[in-house]
Amino acid sequence: MSDCQPPVDIRSATKDEYVTVRSIVNAALLDVAPGALRRSSVLVAVADERILGALVLRGSEIDAIAVRPGRRGQGIGRALVETAAKRRPYLLAVFDPAVRPFYFSLDFDVRCSDGRCRGRF
Repeated sequence: MSDCQPPVDIRSATKDEYVTVRSIVNAALLDVAPGALRRSSVLVAVADERILGALVLRGSEIDAIAVRPGRRGQGIGRALVETAAKRRPYLLAVFDPAVRPFYFSLDFDVRCSDGRCRGRF
């Protein structure tokens, strides 16, 4: 992150933050089933009391990860995944090939077929 950006804190989301989490996930064109946030572990990246990104973790599977467009490329997604990895013995993800470089950069073992990719960390 650049020196002019406030530090980012990664923590579990509160139920009151689920509306914001859903809006960030929806803005990234990701689909999270109704009720999934309540049944999942949800991490948020926060700076200056503003949620910048979120990761929805169902068991060991990353259901969604999204960062506000203006804050992408600043290590926020990486920080969310690294925090999730500390909480699980391994992580799995199923994703569109367009985001393969993101998962590959995090050292996920990525395999793609039939228009989808799967990764394990």
